Amino acid sequence: MGLYDTILSNLPEVAGPTQKNLSFKEKLKWTMIILVLFFLLGLIPLFGLGQNALQRFEFLSIILGASFGSILSLGIGPLVTASIVLQLLNGAAIVKFDLTSHEGRKRFQGTQKMLSIFFIIFEAAIYVFMSGLAPDPALKAMPVIYLQMQLMLVLQLILGGILVMFMDEVVSKWGFGSGISLFIAAGVSQSLFIRTFSPLASPTNPNVATGAIPQLIQSMAQGNPQAAMLQLSAVAATVLIFLGAVYLQAMKVEIPLSFGRVRGHGIRWPLHFMYTSNIPVILVSALIANLQLWGQLMQNWGLPLLGKFANGQPTSGIVSWLNPPQFVPHIIQGSGWVAEIPIVLVYLLTLVIGCVVFSWFWVQTAGMDARSQAKQIMASGLQIPGFRRDERVLERLLDRYIGPLTVMGAIAVGILAGIADISGAVTSGTGLLLTVNIVYRLYEDIARQHMMDMNPMMRKFMGG
Repeated sequence: MGLYDTILSNLPEVAGPTQKNLSFKEKLKWTMIILVLFFLLGLIPLFGLGQNALQRFEFLSIILGASFGSILSLGIGPLVTASIVLQLLNGAAIVKFDLTSHEGRKRFQGTQKMLSIFFIIFEAAIYVFMSGLAPDPALKAMPVIYLQMQLMLVLQLILGGILVMFMDEVVSKWGFGSGISLFIAAGVSQSLFIRTFSPLASPTNPNVATGAIPQLIQSMAQGNPQAAMLQLSAVAATVLIFLGAVYLQAMKVEIPLSFGRVRGHGIRWPLHFMYTSNIPVILVSALIANLQLWGQLMQNWGLPLLGKFANGQPTSGIVSWLNPPQFVPHIIQGSGWVAEIPIVLVYLLTLVIGCVVFSWFWVQTAGMDARSQAKQIMASGLQIPGFRRDERVLERLLDRYIGPLTVMGAIAVGILAGIADISGAVTSGTGLLLTVNIVYRLYEDIARQHMMDMNPMMRKFMGG
């Protein structure tokens, strides 16, 4: 392992801050810089791109934080894929990391970065050579030039993927939260705003507006009750998903703890109902998104092993069962919703099981298990009132809550994400759920860590 550790220690990385705690202004500055850079890079088209078979997958681009056809066509896909693969390998004990030690965590993070670089190169090559993003087909008459253009596209995609990886590191070390969460929230928020309020003509139908609210007004003015009901249900579903996600985020169990050496003083240690937050649904959604992309690319290559597509929509195979149907809109229209019931059930079951599995793996690998939490509490000088200061006692108490919360929270978030996807919400249901969870958790972290050093007006806005 000596050579391997040497390679890991020499991987390029973003230098962390020298001071222990960054100020609110400093974190806000770097978060905003990366966010603006993310939007700007998404506007840079790939040089030499002739056909974009992935542009129809808007749902996938939102989940992956990608902009197909731009330098950010890979989005966070390789980073999340690397995380999924490594967690599965570690969870199955095929590759074992000692996550209780500093060296073990460092090796885990280094291996994850190596896997991310591998998947960036691999997915860039797959996207181009399987005709997802390809040069002008007319150049096929000149094989050498066509190959050169393909390699140029691959290099641009690799550059974009590496930039996303480093931007994620900048946010994690210098900003708020993580870059992966930030990019998902940014993409969903942009889509939500445009699809809700934009009065501009829809690119698919110039006779109607893009936004749901302008469409609702337009439909009511034209005396079209069914179209008005569709837009009203989309807005209502969006609001209900938002409220449901906020309610689940606010649920928590508080364990009373006391300072052993200071009598009469104590705190309540919160354990959220959604214990692993949005991480499981990000991983499951990214896995499904990758399967959809692979299915399309394999069909372009003439090997529809995962299923077949027509006009960007899966029509058969595994991918058709993992594609959320517009169930509620079809009920309103009175067309084809009965045949979609089995697909809805399979999709919901897949999300729930996937969320439970990834939630359990995440607790074990991210230091959120009962033993790690007990060590953290003991290191803070806290203990359970009325019990002797013993880590094993604290671990047993935490285990009563962390295990059930891990499973129940994952089931709840999986069901909510599935319902969001089939409800016909204004934007991607899963993306909307993720964004609410991300923003709520970000709000909690900022309020807890930076309430005292932020601007007075900002402090008032945050409820301080």
